[in-house]
Amino acid sequence: MPVTDEAIEKIKGMIVSGELRPGMRLPKEADLAERLGLSRNSLREAVKALSLIRVLDVRQGDGTYVTSLEPRLLLDALGFVVDFHQDDTVLEFLEVRRILEPQAAAMAARVMSDEQIGELREILDSLPAQASLDELIANDLEFHRKMAFGSGNTVLCSLLDGLNGPTTRARVWRGLTEEGAVARTVEQHRAICDAIAARRPDLAQAWATVHIAGVEQWLRDMLGSADSALPPEG
Repeated sequence: MPVTDEAIEKIKGMIVSGELRPGMRLPKEADLAERLGLSRNSLREAVKALSLIRVLDVRQGDGTYVTSLEPRLLLDALGFVVDFHQDDTVLEFLEVRRILEPQAAAMAARVMSDEQIGELREILDSLPAQASLDELIANDLEFHRKMAFGSGNTVLCSLLDGLNGPTTRARVWRGLTEEGAVARTVEQHRAICDAIAARRPDLAQAWATVHIAGVEQWLRDMLGSADSALPPEG
């Protein structure tokens, strides 16, 4: 095992065991390196890596702390990864979304409060009849985030938020609008919302599956065309 990986595993072990808890400050670098049997350089690299994935927070002049370790924080990196993948790799992310999001819709139909359902419907009603691409993307993201939040599962919500990254969604939406699929997408959003409001988990799950499968199929068709590439950004 590379030395840096070993250092990461040792720090991870301290966190998992509860020796280092959320919000706690790590011991001084020299003390921690000696205690873990590591060089200061490998420890420094491990801290840098763990700070990138939001496990540790390096505060200049104050030391290094364990973050809150909340799922939302730790899964932020997922959206970053999604945004940098193109072509058929995006299909794999969409496949994962197709597995997770219908379950979130079903859970929302069971536990979402009437007030939250009203807010979900308000999001749909706020979309102008002649919406711009930016308005469509913003409305789409807001709807899916609100629905995922309504599932009551913070881990599921964070995962879906990462999968629904703005860059990926913008690429997909650009193609969908060219195909004239905006009205169909809005109708599917309303069908999902209506099923949640009716407390029909099975129906909410079915409509969410249809909705995501449509995007996935469009992307499959596009990748099978002569270009075999997603529309460029910008």
